[in-house]
Formats: sequence, C-alpha cells, structure tokens
Amino acid sequence: MDNGVASLVGLVRISKSYGGVKACRDVDLTVRAGEVHALLGENGAGKSTLMRVLSGDLTDYTGTITVGGEPVRFHGPADAQRAGIAMIHQELDLVPGLSVAENIFLGREPRTPVGTLDRRAMLRETANLLRRAGIAIDPGRHVGELRTGEQQLVSLAKALSLDAKVLIMDEPTSALSSAEVDRMFAVIGELRRSGAGIVYISHRMDEIGRIADRATVLRNGSVVAEFDARDMTADQAAEAMIGRPVRAMFTTHEDVTSGETLLEVRDLVVPRTRPGRRDPAGISLTVRRGEIVGLAGLLGAGRTELLETLFGAGGRWQGAVTFKGRPLRHHRPRSAIRAGVVYMPEDRRISGLALDHSVLANTVLSVVDRIARLGVVSRRRETAETTRIVHDLSIKLASVRDPVSALSGGNQQKVVLGRMLLTEPELLLLDEPTRGVDVGAKAEIYQLLGQAAQRGMGVLLASSELAELVGVCDRVVVLRGGRDVAELRTSQAGEAELLAASMGEVVTL
Repeated sequence: MDNGVASLVGLVRISKSYGGVKACRDVDLTVRAGEVHALLGENGAGKSTLMRVLSGDLTDYTGTITVGGEPVRFHGPADAQRAGIAMIHQELDLVPGLSVAENIFLGREPRTPVGTLDRRAMLRETANLLRRAGIAIDPGRHVGELRTGEQQLVSLAKALSLDAKVLIMDEPTSALSSAEVDRMFAVIGELRRSGAGIVYISHRMDEIGRIADRATVLRNGSVVAEFDARDMTADQAAEAMIGRPVRAMFTTHEDVTSGETLLEVRDLVVPRTRPGRRDPAGISLTVRRGEIVGLAGLLGAGRTELLETLFGAGGRWQGAVTFKGRPLRHHRPRSAIRAGVVYMPEDRRISGLALDHSVLANTVLSVVDRIARLGVVSRRRETAETTRIVHDLSIKLASVRDPVSALSGGNQQKVVLGRMLLTEPELLLLDEPTRGVDVGAKAEIYQLLGQAAQRGMGVLLASSELAELVGVCDRVVVLRGGRDVAELRTSQAGEAELLAASMGEVVTL
C-alpha cells in the first residue's frame, strides 16, 4: 500500500545506459490505482527510456519492477501487456496501409470457431471501442488516410482494447483539438474510476494541473523533484526540469518593423481530391518581411493543407498567390525551395527526417546541389555547413555523423529547422514546430524564429497551442472549415479570443 492507496506498479532503482551515456540513474516511481501520475522533464531527461523499461520494450536494465507488489521481469512488450501495462507512444506505431480495425487488433485478431479471421466481430468491437472514446471514425478506413490527431485517437482506442491496469500516455494530446482533448480527459476519468493507473507524459503545463494527481520530474536521468500536481505551478515544474530560473518563454521582436509584403494569398481553393482532408476552400492572408503570422483553428480546419499547398505538396490550386510580387506557380517542393520557400512538416519523424541517416546527411539534404562540384559532393563543405548549423542552433550531439534518431526530440526539430535555414529562404512555413519538445527547446526555437524575423524573413506558423500563437506571432489568421474566418493582432487578442474565433464565434475587439 502507498498512502492508503494500492500501488499497481513500482519501479525501484531503475538504471539504463546507452554506451557511456546514463539515460536513467536509480529512478524510483510508483503508480497507484485510480491516479494520474505525471512524468515531466526535458527531452533527453530519461522519461521515454524509463517508460520503455516499464512497457517491456527495453530489457537490459538494472533495478526492479513490481506489479501488485511482486517483482517481475519483462522479456518484451507482450509480457508487459499480459501483466496489464500498455503504452500509447508519442511517435505512433500504427500501420498506414491497414484499416483502423486491423491496427487496433493487430496480432490479436478475433477468430471464428473454425480458426478463420472474424472480420465482422473485429469491426463490431472496434466500433464499440471508438464509441467509448467518442471517436467518429469509420473502423474500415485506412489509417494512412487519417490526420495525425485522428491517428492519436486510434492509438487511444487500441490501448483501451487491451483493458490495461496501467496505461502510459506519451504526449497524447500533442495533435488534438481542444474538444478532442476534453474527450480524451473524459476517457481518462472513466479509467481512473475503474481503478486503472495512468502515467501521463506531457510538456503542456496547463494539462498537468488539470488532469494529474502527482508529478515526478526527471533531469539528466534522475528524479529531481516530486509535486502534488494540483498545487504545482508551471514555473516550479519548468525550473525543476531545466535546473535554472525560468525566463520569459517567448522571444518578442517588437523592434522589427514589418517590411514589404512577401506572400499574398487571395481566395485560395484546392479542389477536393483527398478523402478525409480539409483542403483550403477560400483562404486569404498576407505575410510581410520580418513578420510572424500564426494559423489557428481546430483539428481539421485546413492549416496543414494550406501549408502543404503553398509548398507545392498539396495539389493544384485555384485563386491568386503571389510571392515577392510575382505569381507563385510551383507545384513541386523542389521548385518552392528554389523560389525561397521552405516547409517544416508536422511529423518530423515521418516527413521531416531520415532517421537512420546521420545528422550531417539530414542537414545538407536540401543543399546537395550547392555544395557539389561537377556532380561530386564536397565532404569538407558539407561538414563545415553542418558544423556551422549545429553551432548556430545549439544542437546537442556527440558527432555530426551520429544517426539523427539518437537525438532528443527538440534537437531533431532543430536539425529540420537547420536544414531549412541552409537553403537561405525568405519564407518559412512551419507546422507545429514545437510539437513534443520540452520547455527549454521551445524557448530556443522561439528565439530562432525571432532571429529569422529580424533578418527579414517571413514566417507562417501553424500551431495547436494558443499560448504559443499569442506569445510568438504578430498576427493570427483563424481557419475554420478550410476558410479564413478571422484575423487578430496578438497585441489586442489573447487565447480566449482565438479559441472563440476557431469555434465559429464572432470576436470583436
């Protein structure tokens, strides 16, 4: 027992090393029945490693795991699942080519009495799980057709299908709208009332105070603080995570005077060609040099589709788009990059990085033509260019030749940003640039965006975090149903006004 409440799972002096790097150092953690235990820390603090140990994904560690007070040793995720432990990963482990139902029951497909696949039962059970989670998605639809937020909800339904006693949730709301966050929290409430325990990993401090009972903070692989989450302040948590007083998170660039119009979009429409996508259906906006313009809107509002279209990756459009005063006609990303337009996608691991390749290879990917002579890439120049970006962006790594998969999420995001900046762009298109990164990395990315604006670049930034849009942007264009419905200056409007406009309310300032 722990404070009168049953301890479902205990981690005792857990340590794990990768080569000479100690990812976890003698970590103790308990998960009680009916509670949400928040696990906080910067990227690279050891959170994911610790949870991979608990979920059976890592088996070569020291220390003890107890389930129901009894020591256990997992030899793989299947062992952990049999013990009642399931995990929703931040980087989703779904198979795009399979349906929602096939993903949820992959490896556990229901069978008929004669041993054949019972597809009807699988679809029926999937529909029940989706209904329980409040998810309006066709069980037979391919996962690859779904947006990232919808895929995250499918992962929640998959975890519910395991009927776990302990559910590990790693950044579960990073791509969800506020309404979907409310629904996920309602499901978490149901799980708590049933006696399940939740380990909740998030960089969103407002969520922690709203959903968690206790919070444990890791830094450099060790436990550095424990809080009652209901009394913990965001500043307390952030200072514990980074080990120093918290300065202002957002870097303002008030001394920057917006220059000439760089991008002008008028009545942009993309004919509906992709199922499940909310293509632009009439969007108008402008971006000036030295200006950061935000894109707000609920999930499915059309933010990602707009950015993809402007980058030449979203199909042909109708309407008028001018860049530097000239009609923008590119329909391929390579043409966009040559014109001075670059794009950071929402999911860096799928669309932004070649994870098995080195930091160097990922960084110079977009400028190979420039650093090659007579078709031969100059090793000296690519190393010099990568080293400069690593220094300028303060990317933490051992060697530029290490695989980019070895970096923390925040440093991976900075590699993508560094590759963009190497092309010497004039317009940055950013989709959720701080998704899944810690408070320290967020502050560094905000600073980099402010510096880009100071150099006269234009920035068009889509984000689900309203505080980020208000803190970073000069203006925010609100999208709804593939159309722009409001434009608000952040000097006058706050998070409440952005949310109201996103939900279709008329905002007057």
